[in-house]
Amino acid sequence: MMDATLKAYRESIDNIDAALVFMLAERFKITQAVGRYKAETGLPPADPGRESEQIARLRALAASANLDPEFSEKFLRFIIDEVIRHHQAARG
Repeated sequence: MMDATLKAYRESIDNIDAALVFMLAERFKITQAVGRYKAETGLPPADPGRESEQIARLRALAASANLDPEFSEKFLRFIIDEVIRHHQAARG
């Protein structure tokens, strides 16, 4: 039997997880549009300069939020790699 405190924590975690999924879905809708645009205009699938800027920005945000910057970079790198894979696929 689960106590009320643990149940409340888990309900909050479930809500946050749901929000994360919807936020990622929205982010990927936009990055897929970017991939199509890049394919149509002949731009490369990856933009290392932009990626570096984003990683630095997210690491700073993570630090200010008391979140491990290494974790935030790994998380963002995973997302970036998936976006690049989608952009490469859009080039067909």
